Amino acid sequence: MRTYARQRNADGTKTWVVIQTAPSGDNSMIYIVTLCQVLLLFLNESPFYANYGISARQSVQQQIAPDFDITRTQQQFAPYFASLIITKQSSNPPTYGIKVITLQGSVVNFNLTANASPSNQIPT
Repeated sequence: MRTYARQRNADGTKTWVVIQTAPSGDNSMIYIVTLCQVLLLFLNESPFYANYGISARQSVQQQIAPDFDITRTQQQFAPYFASLIITKQSSNPPTYGIKVITLQGSVVNFNLTANASPSNQIPT
């Protein structure tokens, strides 16, 4: 299994990075990167997965946070982890705290800001 993420280099250029299944068979990093990308998508933006993303435009127009979409996304990705918690940290800019416990027991904590690209949010 694999996914692609864009990484911002120190000189400002961007390159694509391949995220693949670990030699141990662990797909946790793939699902974490995909989760970040889904949280940065608009609903129906993906030509393949129309139910992935959040209703950011509607949220801005209505001045209501996309909490329903965040909860739905959390439920979609929860089976891939032992624990997945997504919490709203800030509304301006929209920032979410993500805490993941992988099936192998690793704990990954990071914040995802909606105005950044997914590759800049990849936890290391």
